[in-house]
Amino acid sequence: MGSSVVVVLSGRKQLHRLRDQLAALNPAPIRLVAIGESETELSAVDELNPAIARRRRQKGMATWLMPFGFFAGLTFTYITDLDTFAFAGPLGSHLIGGLLGLGSGLMGSYAAASSVSSDGDDRVRALRNRLEEGNWLLLVETANGVEIPWTRLQEAKPQSVVRLGEG
Repeated sequence: MGSSVVVVLSGRKQLHRLRDQLAALNPAPIRLVAIGESETELSAVDELNPAIARRRRQKGMATWLMPFGFFAGLTFTYITDLDTFAFAGPLGSHLIGGLLGLGSGLMGSYAAASSVSSDGDDRVRALRNRLEEGNWLLLVETANGVEIPWTRLQEAKPQSVVRLGEG
């Protein structure tokens, strides 16, 4: 993924004119997504949907926390020598402790992912407010090594340009 920005425009004609001008460039941006009333919805764009970002964070955390929880649960049952699950035998008792630790790691990944808010969430909230005010948004994403066409964006006289990411 390259660089991506969201351009806030006041009118639909202005949005379509800029989108067509950017599509005609060589090299053209790899993605141009118009967001507004009858265009694409804000929640349908991955970069502008906090729920998708939270899910991505949760999955990333789960890959580390679940194995760690399993080994922590296994180690805890060996160290304490508790017979909480005596019905399962010595090996089964330790395995159940490990599985409970694995489950704790999974729950921890959900809790940690939902408690962290990123700078992107604040930017998305500001863009959502602009959209509710009747403005139009254009997501512009360029390939790696290709500069955002800043001159062309400024010629369109946008209300603002919000940088989302640099690849």
